Amino acid sequence: MTTAAVLRPILVAIGTAVAMAETKPESVSEKASESPRAPRQWPTEVREIIAVFVLSVTAILTAWCGFEASKWSGEMSIQFSEASGDRIRASDAASEARDARQVDLAIYAQWVDARAAGDSQLTSYVEARFTPEFAVAFDAWQNNGETLKSPFNEPSYVPAGQVQSRELSAQADEKFATALQSNQRGDNYSLLTVLFALVLFFSAMSSRNRFPWVDWFLLGLAVVIAIGGGIILATYPVLL
Repeated sequence: MTTAAVLRPILVAIGTAVAMAETKPESVSEKASESPRAPRQWPTEVREIIAVFVLSVTAILTAWCGFEASKWSGEMSIQFSEASGDRIRASDAASEARDARQVDLAIYAQWVDARAAGDSQLTSYVEARFTPEFAVAFDAWQNNGETLKSPFNEPSYVPAGQVQSRELSAQADEKFATALQSNQRGDNYSLLTVLFALVLFFSAMSSRNRFPWVDWFLLGLAVVIAIGGGIILATYPVLL
């Protein structure tokens, strides 16, 4: 067998392979051109548009709820601090009232001793040293015939700092209650954030299933939750 006879089958095989390589892309491209992508059905497009809209609106509402929760949390901290400051000032005023009562009690004890001794000059001297608050109660006590045990039992006796202490205590209680209310409002906005997160989840999952009815069910559930959350959000106070 000659060399040409040996090389002939090999050359034929190589030529056949080259011809197939050149004709295969054309056939593939022809098939691709013959079978264009099928257009999507309109219910699918409508569902995707609704899902995108719900996702966009919910993302904005979620950000808004986070902002409001942060604002109410800061307001709560401020109100708690103000309530604490009022309680400190109320305690200082109460201490002032106790000190004033002790001073009035000591002066009144001197007056009782002078009166018991029958020393009218000393009695007058001590009366001139009464504090203005005690002098009012002392005059009322004498005008009422000294029926009460001492001027300290008179309703008109109000030592310095007592009224201020009560007012500051009431103001502290009010601010403390307001701070608790602000805390609850912040918690409410945080809960709405979780609710809107469910909307985002169901909306995203509405395009991940093979069955259209499942997608529509998840999207409808997301819309219902979003509407309910929006109605609840509209009833909440806004802090800017």
